[in-house]
Formats: sequence, structure tokens, C-alpha cells
Amino acid sequence: MRVSSYVNNSKYWNDRQTVFIGTYQSFRKSGESVSYGASGLGLETSRALASAGASLTLAVRNLAQGQAGADVLRAAYPAAQVSVGLLDLSDLTSVREFAADWMASSASLDILINNAAIMACPLTQSRKGWEAQFATNHLGHFVLTTALLPALHKAAQKTGDARVVCLSSSAHKISGVEFDDIHFERREYNKWKAYGQAKSANALMALGLHLRYAGRGITANAVHPGGIMTGLQKFLPTQEMRALGWLKTDDTPLDIFKTPQQGAPTSIWAATAPRLLGNGGLYLEDCQQSVLVEPGNRVSGYSAHIADAVAAERLWAMSETMVAR
Repeated sequence: MRVSSYVNNSKYWNDRQTVFIGTYQSFRKSGESVSYGASGLGLETSRALASAGASLTLAVRNLAQGQAGADVLRAAYPAAQVSVGLLDLSDLTSVREFAADWMASSASLDILINNAAIMACPLTQSRKGWEAQFATNHLGHFVLTTALLPALHKAAQKTGDARVVCLSSSAHKISGVEFDDIHFERREYNKWKAYGQAKSANALMALGLHLRYAGRGITANAVHPGGIMTGLQKFLPTQEMRALGWLKTDDTPLDIFKTPQQGAPTSIWAATAPRLLGNGGLYLEDCQQSVLVEPGNRVSGYSAHIADAVAAERLWAMSETMVAR
């Protein structure tokens, strides 16, 4: 399925000027800075929305790379309205400054896609002392989303339909949120459990948003785009990816991995599908609602812990307390 095929046929675009904020996390590797506003899943998602006439704000950690991504979109779609804003999800001051600047210049927000992530990094702490994957992948997006809620409410009041898309992963099956030791202060650090915990938190945040705001016209869902080889794997040396069975003998990805063009449609579907209006708190993959699976199934479906309303409420309350400090 081409990314644009669903968007361009959707009635979603007929009666609104849509604003999209996509978050893209950049990283440094071998002296280079790469931003996913300029490549990969983020670019393909943005490309589809730009082709349909959405006004886009790319929230990026590296402005130069973000501008490069915006230039790609403008070249392909000269009429596209694309702006770039500085946002470092690991720094809550940066998150709040971005949200304040955006709110000061824009009235309403129809779509927010929380796309950024880091994966399987060595034990790293944020300035607040939080484990980096949880801090970046969940808390940064939590602060951004809650700060932009007034703009989402305005869009919902006008059209009855504002959307929040939270990128999760099948890795949520590795670990739920360990509420008693989120930051690995009393247990040995495991980079995959930390990533799984963060991806579970992404899905639970979507559920928490649904529980609070579905009645006010905000639809929030979690999306698994599929396994995609992008810069997300930057902390994984080739030898480790071989051991994981991700690579062919020539070190190219196995055919089970998607391209960014194949991974983006589910985010677009979550952001625009009329059938999802008011249907939130779901885990979506391959442009459909996923199904509950038994423990041990790592390929498809979702685990019960990300559909736990009590856990979603607990995470929301805990997140509010953490970021208020």
C-alpha cells in the first residue's frame, strides 16, 4: 500500500485546514547528525500529509536537518505549508518552549503524531535523573501532548475530530511499565526491557488520552508501524543485529522488515480514517485494529498489559507528578 493512496481518497481533508506536528528525534553517529524529519518514517508520513494539503510543523532536534526535510517536501509539493520547530524530547524545557511558541502562533491542532524514539541505548540518564528511553520516548511526548491539548480541543470544537497518534512497537511485549522501579535504580539495567517499557508507556498514554478526552472529540491511538531499519538501530552494532537474526548473509535486512514507505500508512490511517473517529485507546498495525495475543507471540498482536485502563490511569498520574517537579 502506498502511503498516499489512503490519504488522497480520505474525506477527512474536505472540510479543514489540517495542522500536523510530527516529532522527530535526531542523533549523532560517526560525526554526522541525522534527523528523522529529513528521512525515514517521519519523512514518509510527512510526505503523505503534505501531498494531501495538510499544513505541517516538523518538530526536530536538529534544525538544519529539519530544514532539509522541509525542503524535500516543498520541492515535491510546492503548495505545501511546512514549518520547522526546535524540540529536544529529552529536555522538558525545550519541549515546553516549543509548545508555548507553537500555541502563540497557531489556533488549533487537528493532528499530533508522536513519532520520535530512541532504542536500546546504553544506560543513560536525563538531566532529571530519569532513564533515557522512558524520559525521551514517553515523558517528552507526554509533556508535549498535554501542553498542546488546548489546541487539540479547539480543533475538536470546530470539526468534532482531533487526532493523536502515539508510535508504539511490538517491543511493548518485552516489558510492561515497572512502576516500582521505572528508572532501573534497584534492578540491573537491560536496554531491551527499558525500550519495551517505554513502548508500553506510549500505548498506555494513548489509552489514557482516550479515557480522558474521547468525549471531547479527541481520538488517540497507538500504532505499530512494523519493523523498519532506520537510524533507530544506531545503538546496535552489525554483529548484534546478526545475532538477533535481523540480517541476511550480506548484512541487508531480512524481508520481514518494512521500508519506511510501507511503515507509514498505519500512522496516516490512524490520523485520518473516518472509521476511527471516536474509536480510541486501540493498538493499530497494518492499517487495522490489532488483536490480543498470548504471551510469547513477538510478531503481531498486542499484550494485555497495554489495554489495562488501571495501568493507564496510574501511568498518567505518575507522569503528571514526575514532570511537575
